[in-house]
Amino acid sequence: MATDLIDVRPGRAGDAEVISAVHDEAWRNAYAGILPALSLEKILSKRGPAYWHRLASRRSDTLSVLVFAGEVAGYATHGPSRVPRLPYRGEIYELYLRPTHQGLGLGRRLFGRVRAINEDRGLKGTIIWALADNSPACGFYKRLGGATVARAYESFADRRLEKLAFGWA
Repeated sequence: MATDLIDVRPGRAGDAEVISAVHDEAWRNAYAGILPALSLEKILSKRGPAYWHRLASRRSDTLSVLVFAGEVAGYATHGPSRVPRLPYRGEIYELYLRPTHQGLGLGRRLFGRVRAINEDRGLKGTIIWALADNSPACGFYKRLGGATVARAYESFADRRLEKLAFGWA
């Protein structure tokens, strides 16, 4: 695949509409049947264009977008780890691609670039969380060499779901 068609850059306020669309598509694809439908819709309603506009306007160093052939095809949010008891200083909070762009190596590219951004900021080591029932995401992180380093639970409506932290030194 020609690399000049792919770019990872900071998210901009002007990307808000398209990031919101990528978020909706990716989350519906990833979590349908895992999250209760009402919980999923509630999350999606809070992550509309206004949310992404505020995030990009406020903290451009924590939002990255993957541009493929001139179109935003994915995004990641990242920064300091939220779990200080683990020996990983950096965290990727979210990493999502449009379903139509999955399986092309773009997720690997976005993951590597965001890890490098965190490392350049002095955040050595990376963790990322995934719901245990999201086997595509868990498989992706395992293929990237991530090891399961922690487990936790999160409640969505009446469902308590296990989540796994994958870590890279």
